Amino acid sequence: MERFAEKYSLNDYQLTDSLQPGHLPKYEQQHEYRFLILRALLPKLPERNNTVGQMSGKVAFFYNGEKVITICRHHLAILEKPFSEDINSPEEFVIVAMSRIFQTYEGTLKQLSDKVDNIEKIIFLRNFSRISLEDLYFHKSKTRVIKKLLQISQSVLNQIKFQDIHQTAFQDVKDQLFGLIMGYEETMENSINLLNTYLSINSRKTNDVMKLLTIFSVFFLPLTFIVGVYGMNFKNMPELYWQNGYYYALTLMTFVCIAIFIWFRKRKII
Repeated sequence: MERFAEKYSLNDYQLTDSLQPGHLPKYEQQHEYRFLILRALLPKLPERNNTVGQMSGKVAFFYNGEKVITICRHHLAILEKPFSEDINSPEEFVIVAMSRIFQTYEGTLKQLSDKVDNIEKIIFLRNFSRISLEDLYFHKSKTRVIKKLLQISQSVLNQIKFQDIHQTAFQDVKDQLFGLIMGYEETMENSINLLNTYLSINSRKTNDVMKLLTIFSVFFLPLTFIVGVYGMNFKNMPELYWQNGYYYALTLMTFVCIAIFIWFRKRKII
């Protein structure tokens, strides 16, 4: 790479940036060429990883009016397949390559959006326990990281200047990027709402369990008190010698339960 840089008069620092796996998008202009780094999403995102280096591949461009040099670590199909467009200059090549790089975000956006819809159906219509909080976190985190990556790319594209003849094509790429940012913004908001809904439903289920336990305790506490009082072994307790004392105690317990039930019904607790 040092011989390569020497042959084409490339800056050592920029060459180092182009070799770093997790380097973020950037743009620099030199006297002899312009240097650009963009990131393309990999075909299959990892399930439990949400870092930029694990989800995307870096593509570095060194270009001027005569040639384009690209450096990337991953085999990206969007750059390896033939270019059917009529390309007559290095700037046209860079613009088309930009568009292809941002196309890798479109499929992932649809996958993330469809996953949100499926999770929402499972939460509301199917078995709530099939969804884990960890899955929701990684889904939201992936969407957030990709959106941030696109926003950085948008900032980079705003620094680039092309010839007037290529401005229309370059504006299409900007519009494409803007649409992706809006799509990931909506998906991220849906993910956050879905996460909050999951936590809310989970909290409600916990509250329902606590409510049920509280209702049972309200019924049994007075009964336990009655049993405890008449379970004492003092000699001077006339009720212990009643012939029908057992039935009186059961009647009292029944009356207490009915009274508690009626009170709960009036309060609309049960």
